[in-house]
Amino acid sequence: MQGLISRCSQPLRVKHLLRSTCSYSPLLSKSRFFSATSLLQKDNADLVVIGSGPGGYVAAIKAAQLGLTTVCVEKNKTLGGTCLNVGCIPSKALLNNSFMYYQAKSADFANRGIDVGELKLNLPKMMDQKSNAVNSLTSGVAHLFKKNKVTHIEGQGIITGKNEVSVQQQDGKEHKIQTKHILIATGSEVTPFKGIE
Repeated sequence: MQGLISRCSQPLRVKHLLRSTCSYSPLLSKSRFFSATSLLQKDNADLVVIGSGPGGYVAAIKAAQLGLTTVCVEKNKTLGGTCLNVGCIPSKALLNNSFMYYQAKSADFANRGIDVGELKLNLPKMMDQKSNAVNSLTSGVAHLFKKNKVTHIEGQGIITGKNEVSVQQQDGKEHKIQTKHILIATGSEVTPFKGIE
């Protein structure tokens, strides 16, 4: 299991994972899948992954491909963690579009022989493009979970025993999952500077 965790710790792109799933077809038939309801009734799993960021979702998919009954607990409504939802992907999308605007606004385009007429920034449309990129990738992770039979449970995952994870859901309900292995992939939080918390 330790080797599995170390191999899965490297973040991979969703498109790469879509290609990689094809090479594990003999293992996919061995995957055991329970719906969230039946899994919680049976109260058991081989692996519970807490967190669905680039570390968590890759590990969960790989574990399911290798035949483990895998559950991924995520507190947010969409998968992908900070990177896909509010960090890396949206910021890079905005940076890329902003750079294109800068090229057109400055002499960069003109120096390359590209003449641009009246230039205007449509910020709402730029934000929509960013949101579409985020939605595309987060829905891609959800598709990979479904395809590889990873059970996704929305809620706050708390380790309450050596082999037990409790999931606190927004409606106040709490479910306990007995598991052979627990993988913590909750990421980190930025340490604020004193005085600007």
